[in-house]
Amino acid sequence: MQSTTVRVWIACGLIYAAFFSWYTSFKGPLDAREIEAYMTHVTRAEAKTSPEARQRLRRFMETDTGDDFVMLNAIDMYAKPLQIPGVGPTDSTQAVLDKYMQHMYPAMFARASHPVFTGNAANSAIDLMNAPNMEHWTMGAGIRYRSRRDFMDIVSNPDFVGSHDFKVAALAKTIAYPMDPFYQLGDPRVVLALLLGLIAALLSWRISTRP
Repeated sequence: MQSTTVRVWIACGLIYAAFFSWYTSFKGPLDAREIEAYMTHVTRAEAKTSPEARQRLRRFMETDTGDDFVMLNAIDMYAKPLQIPGVGPTDSTQAVLDKYMQHMYPAMFARASHPVFTGNAANSAIDLMNAPNMEHWTMGAGIRYRSRRDFMDIVSNPDFVGSHDFKVAALAKTIAYPMDPFYQLGDPRVVLALLLGLIAALLSWRISTRP
């Protein structure tokens, strides 16, 4: 009976260890070689990117903490999407944005990256300061990325070059900036630890009360 209880706790511990090792980045901050490789790719793939935007991206990588972060997104969608190749005359803006995200989600989830929250705007902006023409927004979202390395792997994937056009066709404007460090009460690592602990405790109790 005691050996069965031990096996239950070991099994739960192994499940948690596997999840924790996948969900957490252990590779540390980006090094100079990696940064230059990503910058080279961005320069080649998106020649129209402004020098200012490239400098912001470089600084984002140079200040890497090696930890996870959340990208906070404010999104304003067109009432009708721009008509580009791949967008039909009856396609809704949400449908076009979904075409972009269908490429993003598999790459995100494979790297333990996922939405933390998302929702539609309940009103125009309540408080604005030195932000002209920023009153109207459609929705907002916070996306958790396992690391800045994972983020750069996702956005530099050649398969996303064409799909990025769907984002441009759907969004009238957007603001996205990273938050690091960030805090949330529902960290999946904490939730899973509590859940597995509860399961192991209940199973141990059930084993101990068997005739």
